[in-house]
Amino acid sequence: MTQHLIKLNGIFPPIPTSFGPDGNISAQAITKNLEYWNGFALRGYIVLGSNGEFVMLTEPEKLQVFEVARAAIPSDKLMIAGTGCQSTVETTALTKKAAAIGADLTLVLTPSYYRGRMDKEAMIKHYFTVADSSTVPVLIYNMPACTGIDLSADTIAALSRHSNIVGIKDSGGNIVKMGEVRRLADPGFQILAGSASFLLPALSVGAVGGILAMANIAPGKCLDIYQYFLDGEWEKARDLQVQIIPVNNAITSVWGVPALKAALDMLGLFGGQVRMPLLPLNEEIKRQLRDILHESDII
Repeated sequence: MTQHLIKLNGIFPPIPTSFGPDGNISAQAITKNLEYWNGFALRGYIVLGSNGEFVMLTEPEKLQVFEVARAAIPSDKLMIAGTGCQSTVETTALTKKAAAIGADLTLVLTPSYYRGRMDKEAMIKHYFTVADSSTVPVLIYNMPACTGIDLSADTIAALSRHSNIVGIKDSGGNIVKMGEVRRLADPGFQILAGSASFLLPALSVGAVGGILAMANIAPGKCLDIYQYFLDGEWEKARDLQVQIIPVNNAITSVWGVPALKAALDMLGLFGGQVRMPLLPLNEEIKRQLRDILHESDII
């Protein structure tokens, strides 16, 4: 597998994991949501990213979610499975299992528990070991807000030399660094913006698309920004980019996964409960969230 065989150009929602009233995985709800999203020209889906509450699930639950999602995702859309664990051994094992279920790629979060030791050498050894053993391409997942680790452009460029490491989801929001990665990395290495709040700026410095929580609740708006960029309609792209920032902030940095799930419920999709220790939004915050969704022309 080389970096040029799978093109990641486009928009990917990192889908939430649906839990039923009993707290267990709801295959029916996951399938129903995917049936709705499949109606949009999305490039594919992240299954068990941060918005999928990946760290809250047991391994059997992770495999169940992969299986349910794979059955509901059509062949013309990519399934990218989140398989990053704290140890290289566990990450490698889960990556193999996700590939066997039918994942097209895997998304590997930086290990971070011993973050004081997670230097460039450790990261290269970790990612190269996972990529060497994987039968599907690997994406790096840089998420400093959760891990406390922000991979440097130099480290990302070194990782890009591996033929089975095809790109990065960068949620750090450092546009200057993204541009530096584009300059330093292998020409086939693909950058994906990790948030809708900086989708347009990321595209302007070489990103090929985005993995966006916002695409769960407003896929059309995210796709419009992407298409306006491709068409050179800069004012339309800028105006829509600015319009979605408040709601994107609400479902990410401000209130997070509980707000994303509450927004899905407000839109008639299935959001449902979060898994403890996450807590649901209170009624006052739900009211504020609904107002933001109205002001952003989402409901």
